Amino acid sequence: MKVTRDMVDKDLRGRYAVGRIIASFFHTRWFSLLVFRFSGAVLRGKNIRGLVCRERHIPSRNGGAPIRVRVYRPTASVGPLPVMLYLHGGGYVYGVPEQFGSIIKDFIETEPCIIVAPDYRKAVASPYPAAFNDCYDTLLWIKDNAASIGGRTDGFIVSGHSAGGGLAAAVSLKATDTDDAKIAFQMPLYPMIDDRQNSASAVGNDAPVWDGEANRLAWSRYLDGVKNVTPYAAAARCTDYTKLPPTITYVGSLEPFRDETKIYVENLRRANVPVEFEVFDGAFHAFDVMVPGAPISKRANRFLMENFQKFARRYFP
Repeated sequence: MKVTRDMVDKDLRGRYAVGRIIASFFHTRWFSLLVFRFSGAVLRGKNIRGLVCRERHIPSRNGGAPIRVRVYRPTASVGPLPVMLYLHGGGYVYGVPEQFGSIIKDFIETEPCIIVAPDYRKAVASPYPAAFNDCYDTLLWIKDNAASIGGRTDGFIVSGHSAGGGLAAAVSLKATDTDDAKIAFQMPLYPMIDDRQNSASAVGNDAPVWDGEANRLAWSRYLDGVKNVTPYAAAARCTDYTKLPPTITYVGSLEPFRDETKIYVENLRRANVPVEFEVFDGAFHAFDVMVPGAPISKRANRFLMENFQKFARRYFP
């Protein structure tokens, strides 16, 4: 899908050129390695003003190093709160939970909850299943420790953006396959879920921020050495959607993940899973993070927070 500046929402066009430069950086393996090494150095350990912020190191159940997790909660709350597993984005190759602090704060201020966000292993150093295992181990830790951190134990929320959305979808799938933990609802947001990259929106995509070539390289990193790609590695390969939880998601019309997200939503609806979904016309990948003040970004955030609050009140009565 060829993307021109005129196709971009008018309030996002000012970042078109910068977004193309960002995408081009991810076309090289050396830049992925550089970002992996330095992207989290400044933000790692940074707290969010107005929230209670804690850091834990929890054990890996799969032979990995202890997993650094950030635990966020409101400063004042009454009674056990819903607990959300939040998985940050970064193409499976970079990033830390602290980069998404504003989104974490929005969730907690919209509907009081506790958010646990792991700094999972990145594919540059540890390909699949390392990141998936770290995220799933964090979910199991939440299940075992929800009461001790002030959380509810009757169900959990799983959420994430981009690659974090792909991990969220995969974690929810395994949890429902195994009945290891009850997922009240999931929010895989513009998720990176299809390693085949053969949809119309993915092939030849040259949109800002994240394009087809960046996508190809990131998947090659994540699945390096993987012979059999399962739905836990790429959730779009799922064939049975009947047990999956209620879902909230959205996607931009210009990004590579548009079609795979739409297909994922269609499959959920065919399985009679409740879904709230929106396509934001003229939006490139991560537009709401890149240009948070743009009207279209504010609409996306409002869509997300209103539905998050609705689902939280519905599934945590």
